[in-house]
Amino acid sequence: MAKHEHVRVAVIGSGFGGLGAAVRLRREGITDFVVLERAGSVGGTWRDNSYPGCACDVPSHLYSFSFAPNPDWPRTFSGRRHIRAYLERVTDTFGLRPHIRLDHEVRLMRWIADEAHWKIETSRGIVTADVVVSATGALSDPKVPDVPGLDSFPGKVFHSARWDHDYDTRGKRVAVVGTGASAIQIVPALQPGVARLTLFQRTPPWVLPRTDRAITAAERWLHRKVPVTGAARRRLLWGIRELQVQAFTKWPQELGLVERLAKANIARAVKDPALRAALTPSYRIGCKRILLSSTYYPALARPNVDVVASGLAEVRGSTVVAADGTEAEVDAIVFGTGFHVTDLPIAERVVGADGITLAEAWKDGMESLRGATAVGFPNWMTVVGPNTGLGNSSMILMIEAQLNYLADYLRTLGSLGAGASLTPKPAAVDAWNHRVQERMKRTVWSTGGCSSWYLDARGRNTTLWPGTTTEFRRATRAVDLGEYDVVHAPAATTRTPRKESVR
Repeated sequence: MAKHEHVRVAVIGSGFGGLGAAVRLRREGITDFVVLERAGSVGGTWRDNSYPGCACDVPSHLYSFSFAPNPDWPRTFSGRRHIRAYLERVTDTFGLRPHIRLDHEVRLMRWIADEAHWKIETSRGIVTADVVVSATGALSDPKVPDVPGLDSFPGKVFHSARWDHDYDTRGKRVAVVGTGASAIQIVPALQPGVARLTLFQRTPPWVLPRTDRAITAAERWLHRKVPVTGAARRRLLWGIRELQVQAFTKWPQELGLVERLAKANIARAVKDPALRAALTPSYRIGCKRILLSSTYYPALARPNVDVVASGLAEVRGSTVVAADGTEAEVDAIVFGTGFHVTDLPIAERVVGADGITLAEAWKDGMESLRGATAVGFPNWMTVVGPNTGLGNSSMILMIEAQLNYLADYLRTLGSLGAGASLTPKPAAVDAWNHRVQERMKRTVWSTGGCSSWYLDARGRNTTLWPGTTTEFRRATRAVDLGEYDVVHAPAATTRTPRKESVR
């Protein structure tokens, strides 16, 4: 039999979720783990997304781990370069490098019931693990629409998350497809240098001003010398968002004032009534993700920009054609069309106890217990799982709550003895998801009159958490063993764990 590495825990992915899980494992005294990363460096979405203007729309002091504060954030909303550097620093500070296996793309994970472990086939060999923590994230696999004629386009085509830095857009005619969080950063960055920019907009987003500024040297000095000030800043930012979420989840009808502020933002930058009308949404603010930019609308008002209030329908040679018949000759097409969020590609590579993939188990929609574990997939947990997303705050808060659950899950599993596995009871998963979906009914994401990437093919919101981060943290504080079935594999109780490096 070929030698392979066996570990207690295998973490898939090295973004915020994967690195956070690795740190938590070490803090729990677990060192027998690996982090399997398909790319050549850590960073997740902040490694993959390198498009012009790429930045975060969550304040920096909140978009970082509570256990790894950074007193030296240069701006209130930091750019991609500084966030990626932060993740590299976390990797080094907590001694994670020896655990990370770069260029190890996971091709298949299969539960071996007799051995009570996962067999993981990677691009660099096989790893087995007692527990798998899937931290691939929802923003990892780009989604490109199937546009007729796209294959025959003679120019350059790429997705925002796979930016081709060898292609010079200066002086070119560029089409940008989509008006999501990436597009509103790309458009202002490209507009000054391109000959013409054509933006294809199916649905206008609500955009509020981005109150970004440089953090002064005095502030950074204070946060370094008196760390409690940085913690207080983080807590203030968190508290404001905890109050705001009530409007999204309980009182969507109270969002009219915010809509008026957003409309005033459009009016300040866009004087053309027709363009202003095209850029004004008809749905309740918050139904789709609220975007932050102080440069998006001014860029759209420039003479070298055309806004096509219709989706891209066809490509004929070098001509892009909108659903309303509008045509434009372009040299390049940039897709800012998001990711596979409700149909996670990793789910096709996970085969559970019943011999079916997670994708098959979730064919009617993603469902898990407390955003973490899935029926029929023993000793398998996801970070940033179903209904753990946020519409207005920092995902790092949700990740840290899930890491608490992970820690207690591993403690509970360890107390059950060798060869034990835990899988959630169907009734527990049903009860949890029923509560989540009942709460979802009154949220702005359900009542706001829009169709968003939060919704799956059946129209269910399997992406967002319909409450506060405090409520989620409370719900994931500890594992309730009554929600799980415990199975002991006789063959596994006599197995001596093997740990042999494949390097």
